Amino acid sequence: MERRVVYDSDAVQPGRCPTCGKRLDRCSCGQSRAQPRPVRAGARPLSVPRDGVVRLLRDRKSRGGKTVTLIAGLSGTPTALAILGSDLKRLCGTGGTLRGDILEIQGDFRERLQTELERRGYTVKIAGG
Repeated sequence: MERRVVYDSDAVQPGRCPTCGKRLDRCSCGQSRAQPRPVRAGARPLSVPRDGVVRLLRDRKSRGGKTVTLIAGLSGTPTALAILGSDLKRLCGTGGTLRGDILEIQGDFRERLQTELERRGYTVKIAGG
């Protein structure tokens, strides 16, 4: 049986610094810090008209099949949106995050969120499938 090299540890692997060989997020030489970080696949821009209507969308793309509810069209300071997001996550009993001006709630809670946002004085429209 012929012996051959299956793995070469000297080769630069993707996601590693070519200078020090460490993972890009743990690079100690500073070379990889000059390179821009890749954008997460789920961080695609969402075009929502700015007409004062809050839209509730259901999304599963680039999330491994997991469903999230996107709340788009909210206006306010990042602090106010973070507080609103915290209240809505608590209402649904789930997690979520604020990405820019779009609030993501884990799971499909569009009807429950519509009721709460209308109670708070927003004009709400359920969009998407």
